[in-house]
Amino acid sequence: MNNMLFRTLVVLMSLSLLGIIFVQLYWINSSLEQSEKQFQYQVKQVMGNVSDKLEQIEMKSYLSSYYNLRDSIGTEPKKQELVKYWIVQWDLTTNETISYRSTISSEDFNIDLSFFDKRVDSIPVKNYISTRHTEIYRPGNIKDANTQQMTSTPDEIIDQEGELSILHKSQFEIYFKDIASLQPLSKRISIDDVQNLLTEQFKNYGIHTPFEFAVYSNNLATKIKSGDFKYDKESTYSIPVFDDYENSKDKIELLVSFPDKKRYLFSDLLGIVSISIVFTIIIIVAYISALHQYIKQRQISQIKTDFINNMTHEFKTPIATINLALDAIKSPKVRDDKEKADRYLKMIRDENKRMHAQVESVLRISKLEKQELDIPKESGDIVEIIDNAIEHVRLMVEDREGSITKHYKATRTIALLNEVYFTSVLVNILDNAIKYSPEAPIIDVYTENVKDFILIKIQDKGIGMTKAAQKRAFEKFYREHTGDVHNVKGHGLGLAYVKTIVEDHSGQVFVESEKGKGSTFIIKIPVIN
Repeated sequence: MNNMLFRTLVVLMSLSLLGIIFVQLYWINSSLEQSEKQFQYQVKQVMGNVSDKLEQIEMKSYLSSYYNLRDSIGTEPKKQELVKYWIVQWDLTTNETISYRSTISSEDFNIDLSFFDKRVDSIPVKNYISTRHTEIYRPGNIKDANTQQMTSTPDEIIDQEGELSILHKSQFEIYFKDIASLQPLSKRISIDDVQNLLTEQFKNYGIHTPFEFAVYSNNLATKIKSGDFKYDKESTYSIPVFDDYENSKDKIELLVSFPDKKRYLFSDLLGIVSISIVFTIIIIVAYISALHQYIKQRQISQIKTDFINNMTHEFKTPIATINLALDAIKSPKVRDDKEKADRYLKMIRDENKRMHAQVESVLRISKLEKQELDIPKESGDIVEIIDNAIEHVRLMVEDREGSITKHYKATRTIALLNEVYFTSVLVNILDNAIKYSPEAPIIDVYTENVKDFILIKIQDKGIGMTKAAQKRAFEKFYREHTGDVHNVKGHGLGLAYVKTIVEDHSGQVFVESEKGKGSTFIIKIPVIN
């Protein structure tokens, strides 16, 4: 039931975490879409303003002709000077000669020129009707383009007439647009004008990102463009220019692209997105950490349960032996037999030592963990300590008809260590080699020098360990399950004790093993020069 509840909680928490991440991603995506819509709206506003200003710039250039005429005669133009506007020009791009004539009939009223130029006042002009006549001569069909008398039949004639009753700039627009639409595009739009207008407008609207622009005519690129313009459907915006010119044959568009558009849009959300990501990561890390700690605690709980069971088993045997020995000593026959009495008393003493050793092993680990155990060290010969440890276990090896073979190759064997504790380390490893050898234990002990270290290798031909067991071999209470928990005596503290003591001696301990083929424990200790 507890396992089922745990799995259910993990699933629910995982789904909740995925839900939080999904909501965060949805919110970020929605914010980006909203930011892009706002950006598109502002760009369209800017481009609309630039389009209007380009038309105004063109209109001003034609108004300047009026100012020049007025300044040249010193007075306001008379009717005969104003009512007839006539132009002959040669278009280099099409090699066409164009003749444009506008005749105006007028009534008096004022035009507010300050609409275009704040430095000038209103001037009196007329309400008028404009009659426009345009003749186009293709190459080879005109004899003299410098006279006002055409000597050939035009290839195309356009006649227009309109009543002009609109105040302010309207009366100029109707004839200046007819003339302007016949001009080459390169004369109508300046690259510098477009660059300056766009820069100014983007600055006014708070858009601070690099841009490129181009002017297209009938969906074809012209030479009026910035150096690095590249058309990109996702980041390019367009707006028509001069779209209300009646006599225009071309569809002119202004295109603006933003190479760093995505980065710019994301930069506006970077602050809040960063905070959101940080908090999400914290939640994920906290969740994973909590789950890891919970699983680890469950494992520790299971390991401690195994430890208690093992310790109970370890104490149960000597206690039972002691009780049997005591019961035997109570017998008059045994008390009268001094030899039997001494044997039972020795048995009680040995079992008592065994229990005492178990308790001491646990206490040593506890003190080492709390750093309460101060281990004094002095120089000593490691080979002598190895020999001493081998003598401690020799009887157990011989009892099982096994053998211990020495392979000493180290020439530098003096190290700073504690003889008692280091002997205990070697005895623990040798004891494991004996216990985990199902047949007669065959043990080899090697020494060799590597730089300023001595390596001690203890190799057996026992049952070996799996890869997973090798990673956890030096953990407290850990014992690899081999079916029957108690088929090998121990409580999982021996190798943890070994690792702690070796590290206190500024050394390292490793294990190399293969299941079914045995294990090799390697101790690396610095030697004294």
